[in-house]
Amino acid sequence: ASRERDNMSSKDFAIGVLSTTAVILLVGLILVHQMPAPAQASGMAGWSREYTYYAAVGRLQPNEEQLYVIDASAQLMNVYTYDINARAISLLQSVPLDKMRESAIPEARGGKAHGRPRP
Repeated sequence: ASRERDNMSSKDFAIGVLSTTAVILLVGLILVHQMPAPAQASGMAGWSREYTYYAAVGRLQPNEEQLYVIDASAQLMNVYTYDINARAISLLQSVPLDKMRESAIPEARGGKAHGRPRP
């Protein structure tokens, strides 16, 4: 009789452990599906006949993100800022691409590089 009691108590213990584990996994699954998914994109490009753009995102401050959009047809780079707390987007700066080329390093513009050569 004590053997059956030991057998029964070990079965009850196993059922209890499995039930508790199932409840924990169910709660975890519900919590994961309730949380919003963070954005994972870092850059993208697109084009049509008249319009070509390149976009990238960046974060400078914890509550603010930047979106960099290069419009190749207009030769312009727009920088937008998104305030996470205010949930608002606004144009931060608009830069013509020719001004960016003028300020580029000489090597990038086709000039001679100074210092040691690149491999």
